[in-house]
Amino acid sequence: MDTLVQKRPSAAPEPEALHERAPESASPDGNVAGQSARDGWTPRSVYTLVLLTLIWAISFADRQMLGLLAPLIKADLELSDTSLGLITGFVFVLLYSVLGVPVARLADRASRRNILAAGVAVWSLMTGLSGLAANVWQLTLARLLMGAGEAAANAPATTLAADIAGPRRRQTAMAVLSTGSGLSALLLLPPAGWIAQAWGWRGAFMAAGWTGLALCGLLLLTVREPPRAPAPAAGRPRDDALGAARFLLGSRAYVLTVLGGAFVGVSLYASQAWHPSFLARVHHLPIGEVGLASGVLRGVAGIIGTLLGGVLAERLARRDARWLLLTPGLACILALPAELLFLLSPDLKLALTGMLGYHLFIGMHFGPIYVACHALARPTMRATATAVFLLVANLTGQIVGPLAVGFLNDQWAAAFGEEAIRYSLLLGGACVLAGGLILTLASRTVEADVRRAAA
Repeated sequence: MDTLVQKRPSAAPEPEALHERAPESASPDGNVAGQSARDGWTPRSVYTLVLLTLIWAISFADRQMLGLLAPLIKADLELSDTSLGLITGFVFVLLYSVLGVPVARLADRASRRNILAAGVAVWSLMTGLSGLAANVWQLTLARLLMGAGEAAANAPATTLAADIAGPRRRQTAMAVLSTGSGLSALLLLPPAGWIAQAWGWRGAFMAAGWTGLALCGLLLLTVREPPRAPAPAAGRPRDDALGAARFLLGSRAYVLTVLGGAFVGVSLYASQAWHPSFLARVHHLPIGEVGLASGVLRGVAGIIGTLLGGVLAERLARRDARWLLLTPGLACILALPAELLFLLSPDLKLALTGMLGYHLFIGMHFGPIYVACHALARPTMRATATAVFLLVANLTGQIVGPLAVGFLNDQWAAAFGEEAIRYSLLLGGACVLAGGLILTLASRTVEADVRRAAA
């Protein structure tokens, strides 16, 4: 391990892609592009980043609510765990992943704000309509179209945040944006649990849909499109889709980052889909308490972990670029013992402590991963690099995680009863360990591949 983390010789220059010079074109509000990077955050950039983070949060909440409400939906619509796993992951991810790359290519050329606003409107409307579903087919259709809307969230939001922050604060901006996952759990899941306990699962979906539509209005009325990263130098052609694919496939660190993200995604989406049901089945908590416990613990741990991971990676990568991937890799490895404590402890307090630790460590991988995708790609393909990563990670994670655990729940129910979910979720622990090891391996070549992207 010492050979992986030894300090780079002080004479070696920093990778330019981590701290590139900001462009000096005028922004729509009269500021100079890159001003925030030189003179600090402006009120407009702070407001925009906060709003983007809230939108990021509602996107996570809408997709996570099915996991929270699964016990009520299962009883009402008479579904098996395998069916719930299909609707939670496979159905959602079909259009979500397929549309991610073309939307990202569009975001590299057109207004990212407008693309994001259209996506927010679609997924919020589908979230509200989920509450009107009378059968499994209507819920499936709403979930499918929700995924289509959320395909417009990731690449436009991350590149918007990167450009309003400027190159030197890009990692901090990505860390703040990535707290949206934790904020969704902390601020939105407890109210969703209370609403579901008082008015049923349908009311919770409808409330979430109206919240998203309100944020969509704020985005259109108050946010302007910021200037982009510098255009390619004279004589250097802009990368097309095939050129971007060839360049990214030639980066060993990027390929391993995508592979590691796929394993981590299996664990992450399995936990989002089935941790609430685990608390309800194994520890017999009512839905309101499940929303409160999982929301607060996941939210607090996710926010702290995301910010901590971003700050650590930013500071350590200034001395040694390998920490850009070592930080999330080591954090994911540490998530395994926390997950085992959550799943195998018979005591509720110890189990919740394990949940806290799991989401703390897994949250540390979000910010550095997005920054790594940007740093390993040329400026004209950053949205594409992010979208390709999310395509693989989400396609693998959301299909395999919820479905595999649901299938194992049904298969092992005869032998273990309600305790079957305890052992099915061990699959997620194995995958987060594998993902951490792969990200650690990817750190070996990250410096050379960052320099290749900046050349």
